[in-house]
Amino acid sequence: MTGKRHILLAGCGKMGGAMLAGWLADKDLQAELSILDPIASEVGAPIFNSPAEWQAAGLPVPDIIVLAVKPQLMAEVAPGLRALAGPQTAYLSIAAGLSSGGLADLFGSGAAIIRSMPNLPATVGQGITALYANAAVSPHQLQLADQLLGAIGSVVQLEDESLMDAVTALSGSGPAYVFLLAEVMQQAGEALGLEAALASQLARQTVIGAAALLNEAAEPASVLRENVTSKGGTTAAALSVLMGPDGLDQLMERAMQAARDRGRALGS
Repeated sequence: MTGKRHILLAGCGKMGGAMLAGWLADKDLQAELSILDPIASEVGAPIFNSPAEWQAAGLPVPDIIVLAVKPQLMAEVAPGLRALAGPQTAYLSIAAGLSSGGLADLFGSGAAIIRSMPNLPATVGQGITALYANAAVSPHQLQLADQLLGAIGSVVQLEDESLMDAVTALSGSGPAYVFLLAEVMQQAGEALGLEAALASQLARQTVIGAAALLNEAAEPASVLRENVTSKGGTTAAALSVLMGPDGLDQLMERAMQAARDRGRALGS
């Protein structure tokens, strides 16, 4: 595939692979793609094992280098990737916990850095990603990053990078909360006498169906909750427990505070 822009994907694991699949399916993305990953194979774009091998291929200087390597490996791979960049290159990071300042320390104080936080549903094209761009990022670079991230779901832009830890606590870690909800609903169903397979089916489809309804409805979640709750009924009885003293709202707030604080600690 040829085009006016070149995208270099550094790291093609689960999230990097999901992004690549989205780009390959995006008919509006006029770009040349290449992959830098020593263990990737058969991914739909040229694969290179090292920066030296990539340079030897004579490819154009990347418009964006997408940093999809593990955070703990970033310092190790940064010198090789930096050697591939040019004045017009931006770095788009999906590495959790690495601030734009920390990335600029690795890739240059004047580097155009776009920090993002996608979540796991991106692997099925249903993610949501928050991004923050430092002052060196041009409108053109930001637009391209938005298109790249939009290939795996919705995108929101942050003006304040300090909010990224809150985003991580909500949407980054959020899928695990939903999975836990399905898990404990199944367990509670089994405790009420349902067979495990039936409890699992009921819990999974209830979560899936409720999410689909929430996505389609114009009303907020609170109104949908009220609509399904009859006064004095079974749902009201359950919600009196979940919304009681020290209920789900307070528990979730404490959980997300813990996630936010851990994100801050990891990034410091």
